Amino acid sequence: PSGTALVDLTLECMSDIPSASASDVSNILDNCTGNVEVTFIDTNNGGKGCKGNPYVLTRTYTLTDCAGNTTDLVQTITVEDTTAPTFVEVLPTDVTVECNAVPTAAVLTATDNCGTATVAYTEARVDGSCANNYELFRTWVATDACGLTTSHTQTITVEDTTAPTFVEVLPADVTVECNAVPAAAVLTATDNCGTATVTYTETKVDGSCANNYELVRTWLATDTCGLTTEHVQTITVEDTTAPTFVEVLP
Repeated sequence: PSGTALVDLTLECMSDIPSASASDVSNILDNCTGNVEVTFIDTNNGGKGCKGNPYVLTRTYTLTDCAGNTTDLVQTITVEDTTAPTFVEVLPTDVTVECNAVPTAAVLTATDNCGTATVAYTEARVDGSCANNYELFRTWVATDACGLTTSHTQTITVEDTTAPTFVEVLPADVTVECNAVPAAAVLTATDNCGTATVTYTETKVDGSCANNYELVRTWLATDTCGLTTEHVQTITVEDTTAPTFVEVLP
């Protein structure tokens, strides 16, 4: 007997392999009258159906006529997954942010043409010029059952560009009598990305006499990255009161 088997196939997924049926063989002819029986058997090479390790199925159809004469027709089905998984969500883009506005890591999932895919996440930090200047490299790797991968990396540039701010009301410039010089205020400061320290200095600028002078008081707030905020108070000290006698005047 003779006949025509289905054409050879190259597929991506094991699930795409069609079921075998006697009706797959067409154009069956025999020189004698009578039915031609069609049977089939599948064998395979034991491959996994993955890129570099294809699954090769050999489907053999056997045609047998009433006299027991046989003809084998062979169809070869090759399965090799060469398509990597794809991410489902919109992928996070590179950004530059303030140190107090670092976004949380996105949760990404992935799909695969032949089944499911898992997503692994890692984050690496590269330090910069100070504790609040650095880069974050966030990487998501989607992997399917065949080990094919798709990766996406987001670079987050973290910067501290905001100077610290003083907490208390800042002392204003004043003019006082020489016996009424105020004590220096104690100032503290906060920072958007951590702590800040405050240093205090005082400079005296002499005037026309010992009791006429200026005090220049400076508070300097400094954050972890060396950004500073300065406040200067000028106290003008004057002696405008004449002396008085101690004893009762005659």
